[in-house]
Amino acid sequence: MDTIMSTYNYLIYDLASPVTKDWFLLSSPWPVLSIVLFYNFFCKKLGPYLMSNKEPFELKLVIKLYNLFQVLISLYLVYEGTKYVTESDYNWFCQAPDPYEIPRASMIARSVYIYFILKIIELLDTVFFVMRKSYRQVSPLHLHHHSLMPLASWIGAKYVAGGQCVLVGYINSFVHAIMYSYYLVSGLGPEYRKYLWWKKYVTLIQLVCMRELNIHIYI
Repeated sequence: MDTIMSTYNYLIYDLASPVTKDWFLLSSPWPVLSIVLFYNFFCKKLGPYLMSNKEPFELKLVIKLYNLFQVLISLYLVYEGTKYVTESDYNWFCQAPDPYEIPRASMIARSVYIYFILKIIELLDTVFFVMRKSYRQVSPLHLHHHSLMPLASWIGAKYVAGGQCVLVGYINSFVHAIMYSYYLVSGLGPEYRKYLWWKKYVTLIQLVCMRELNIHIYI
């Protein structure tokens, strides 16, 4: 038992980034694991059960505000990420996190943490589908993606809140700024659809960015 606890403490506390190890939701894996498990339970069982005898919620204003928030926070992360990765000493192919004593370490760690929190907020995407009874959109792939992202970003924020892993959030935030902009405009009504001529490029941008992201991860 002592060996198990020693190993747990080593993995959770000793290896953690000195900058972020005690931040909210990062000190232990159990809160984020609980959130993801409840998310799956709600989307698969509890939500459909609660909605079984109810009319679908409209949520138009809520979703518009949500999409606007996603666009703004994604643009902020792109701005912060651009400042970081364009520093003269940043190496796009192999960059370690800054020593925690350097002020830049805390600055970029804050952005990485915001990105992590954002992945939890994005679970609302599926919650909205359930409340609107759009169950067709709650696919296994959708659930898998939204379950994995909070866990993966928790690892990044907990252990490597800077350096090479910033590229993951940087590219993803760029894609999300475009994607949620499309959702925002399309949700304004049919009269705005003429401004969505770039719809076909959204998926293309996602595919290209994911390809570049995989290259950086495996180099």
